[in-house]
Amino acid sequence: MKRTLVVGVDGSPESRTAADWAAREAVRRDLRVHVVHAWLWQPLAVPVVQDRAVEARRAREILEETEAELTRRHPTLALTAEVVPDVPVPALLRAAKEAEMLVLGSRGYGAVAGFLLGSYGQQLIAAAECPVVSVRAGRGGPVSAADGAEVVVGQQGGVEESADVLRFAFEAAAAHGAPLRAVRAWSLPPVYGYSPGSLWVANQLGGLEPFEKDALEQALEPWRSRYPEVDVVAHVEQGSAGHALLSAASDARLLVVGRRVRDSVLGTRIGSVAHAVLHHAACPVAVVPHR
Repeated sequence: MKRTLVVGVDGSPESRTAADWAAREAVRRDLRVHVVHAWLWQPLAVPVVQDRAVEARRAREILEETEAELTRRHPTLALTAEVVPDVPVPALLRAAKEAEMLVLGSRGYGAVAGFLLGSYGQQLIAAAECPVVSVRAGRGGPVSAADGAEVVVGQQGGVEESADVLRFAFEAAAAHGAPLRAVRAWSLPPVYGYSPGSLWVANQLGGLEPFEKDALEQALEPWRSRYPEVDVVAHVEQGSAGHALLSAASDARLLVVGRRVRDSVLGTRIGSVAHAVLHHAACPVAVVPHR
């Protein structure tokens, strides 16, 4: 059986954009798309007229309309679909348990406000075991290799720490026939910022930026070897990782960032960098969990 890409739909323009992006990605990667619409009959404790049969029929119609549209646009697509009798977060987490990725739609409110990701989207991105791609409404349209748009990936930490994120980014770049820009942002530790003597020592050792460049090259080396067809640009920049990635991805086809998987008394979190790019990047954003 083909590997699976799961997309959640609810009949909104945002989810239709996400479904079309997912279908195009699946065709490129020879994946099967599994469309999921979560619907659970929940009587309201307020005086509002509800009709269970009507709502159930509408749930089926949403799925049928999505299937028909994807089949029309992508006739070679391997496609399955189901209405899951549950609320969205657990329904999609179960559906994506063994998936290659989960695709969601997001609403955009312009360049300043960015995404309105929604509580469901944030919960799914924080808890999913597979990469989650958030596609902004109206911004997930087809991009050809001739357009030259890059896949941009944020790299941090060492070789092992960033392996899952880089693997996803290289796979995406290879599938799209696109160049890859790997961005590593760095900041001066407090001891260097407040101690001229420490800066002098760093300069004697070759400076901090060469160290960061070397760390990025070491992380990229195994993936350059595995994907020799991907043209890679290594980009090291001093400053905020969020700002560096948003600047690099202004015309990107896809932005890939990591989310550290760790237990917390506050529950699962997506991290400050992922949060920033999810809310402000115009292109689709993939969040890849890693240890």
